[in-house]
Amino acid sequence: MEKAVLRALGHALALAASMTWEILWALVLGFALSALIQAVVRRSTIAGLLGDDRPRTLAIAAGLGAASSSCSYAAVALARSLFRKGASFTAAMAFEIGSTNLVVELGIILALLMGWQFTAAEFVGGPLMIVVLALLFRLFVRSRLVEAARQQAERGVAGSMEGHAAMDMSVTGEGSFWRRVFSAQGFTSISHVFVMEWAAVLRDLVLGLVIAGAIAAWVPETFWQHFFFTGHPGLSALWGPIVGPVVAIASFVCSIGNVPLAAVLWSGGISFGGVVAFIFADLLIVPILNIYRKYYGTMMTLTIVGTFYAAIISAGYLVELLFGAAHLIPAHRNSAVMHAVIAWNYTTWLNIVFLGVGALLVARFITTGGIPMLRMMGGAPDAEHNHHGHCG
Repeated sequence: MEKAVLRALGHALALAASMTWEILWALVLGFALSALIQAVVRRSTIAGLLGDDRPRTLAIAAGLGAASSSCSYAAVALARSLFRKGASFTAAMAFEIGSTNLVVELGIILALLMGWQFTAAEFVGGPLMIVVLALLFRLFVRSRLVEAARQQAERGVAGSMEGHAAMDMSVTGEGSFWRRVFSAQGFTSISHVFVMEWAAVLRDLVLGLVIAGAIAAWVPETFWQHFFFTGHPGLSALWGPIVGPVVAIASFVCSIGNVPLAAVLWSGGISFGGVVAFIFADLLIVPILNIYRKYYGTMMTLTIVGTFYAAIISAGYLVELLFGAAHLIPAHRNSAVMHAVIAWNYTTWLNIVFLGVGALLVARFITTGGIPMLRMMGGAPDAEHNHHGHCG
């Protein structure tokens, strides 16, 4: 009995390790690109651009959110900070969605583990979700509810990753984009953002990989096939976006950590739109719902749950319809996550190269006073941490 348990545990850990090896280079690349963008985007200028809920403002909010890539907890904290500084509530939520679901690292991992169609679905479904959410807010969110939420937000109750959200590590000074990036200050800023982003998502990433490995090893595909009604295509397409967010909420995994599990669910039979809905539900997991309650009060939290869930389902259905009509839904369900093995191939070479890049950035982080920043990640919501002093 003990040997069987150990074999099962070993199988799950082996799958998790092979998944990690398969996506490692892509994670380093994604976070490095995200750090490069954040190094030249000043957070202090963002709130002034998000004062209303016009379509143009929401598009800017989503774009700036994608450029300010964050883990889900930091994204929620930063959205509250923008709301307190004068951003409209709708724009703050659009920024939050962009910061977690429209980011380059998520797209790279989706393409690597599941296929480019899922990356395309991410960048199509995210804006659709924001549009639906904005319409729902106009219908159901009254000004007095927003004002009550603002009064609660002004209390400055701590959530999670407050210090990380408050840190502005962008490059100061004049000059072109590339001049700032390739300056000594730019290199330092990129290294600081890179390491801090890794520190913020590492817990969820490890948890997601372990959960995905355990489910892939221990849960038979027949269970998922029955659960997702794979024998009934029409019913499966309707059911997937409804149940996908529920599975995400139950998994307690957010940010890019839920992509390996999404790949397992896709292999098990969830619909294409269901995968999209599952990924977008990272902002509704139970710990984040508790943070919403602290930030905005119970009534606004319930409103967020209802409107976000409806917007997620709608985005899942719309993506299913659009990609189905364009014949872009993959016909095969064999994702790389189910067959990943550690072997001497192009993945190994890429891992070696990008691990070298990561080591270089970590070394720069350590030698330019970055270590104390890790202790400030929890921080206080009212502390604006400006770290240009580290970037000399």
